[in-house]
Amino acid sequence: MQSIGWTLIMKRGCFCRKETLNINGSRYTIRDRLATGGFSLIDLGENASTRRSYAIKRITCHSIDDQNIALREIENCRKIDSENVIRVVDYELKGQADIVINTTSTLYIVLPYYKHGSLADHLQLRSRKQDHMPEAQILQIFLGVCEGLKAIHEAKPVPLAHRDLKTANICLSDSFEPIIVDLGSMTEARLQIVGQTDAQRLQDEAEERSSIVYRAPELFTVKTYCTIDERTDIWSLGCVLYAMCYFNSPYDPIYERGDSVALAVLSVNYMLRTDPMERPFIFSVIERTHDLIQKLEGRL
Repeated sequence: MQSIGWTLIMKRGCFCRKETLNINGSRYTIRDRLATGGFSLIDLGENASTRRSYAIKRITCHSIDDQNIALREIENCRKIDSENVIRVVDYELKGQADIVINTTSTLYIVLPYYKHGSLADHLQLRSRKQDHMPEAQILQIFLGVCEGLKAIHEAKPVPLAHRDLKTANICLSDSFEPIIVDLGSMTEARLQIVGQTDAQRLQDEAEERSSIVYRAPELFTVKTYCTIDERTDIWSLGCVLYAMCYFNSPYDPIYERGDSVALAVLSVNYMLRTDPMERPFIFSVIERTHDLIQKLEGRL
């Protein structure tokens, strides 16, 4: 299974085939294709009764394991209560995946539609004119992302980690509030790695589900005996903040050149902490962000 990026695919012209979907008793007319990924895609759908627009994510599952991973996104959404984390409107699993007889199932997830797209879209538009985001706006959006992460990290009964935080997975509401999306990679935050099997399993999962230019260094080469916690997201959060200032993650140029991102991350020369134990927890980041906002308001 691969998670889908939320960077909006801007299209021109019509989406000619008007498909209709029935999801849990509600009918939706598909108006446009918004994004596509490995085993999933996102369409713009209109509810036939309310005429409201929604993002409809469909995930094709080839096995029971695929189904369980896909359904985890629903379960994760239910554990989080935050204005800065996406909420599931409705969902339905259709069909039964069976790898032996080569049948698939499809999970349909109805989500809010954010017409402004993602933070990545917004930064891409600004980068074309070299129009840097104002400092005050950077801090306000960053604070909202932090509040969303705080809700994820304080989830009950156990803390969770997003594990794929990036500008493409942060949508912007009508009031330009950030909304963390794509919770399919989210998992239990605090893991005890005991032995090579545990380490390789986590490393393989990170390679599949965590975007390389936002991935924390401890997920590139997982140590045989170590503790992994929610501060993987703090590394990614630092890369998001950098991108808001300079349009891209610090490791985007390295990836685009075809050089080793892993080597660059592990020999970091940016103001990021490769040792996760030296990174702050999210509440400290929020306190520091409030301080910076107050200082900026004092200057203005």
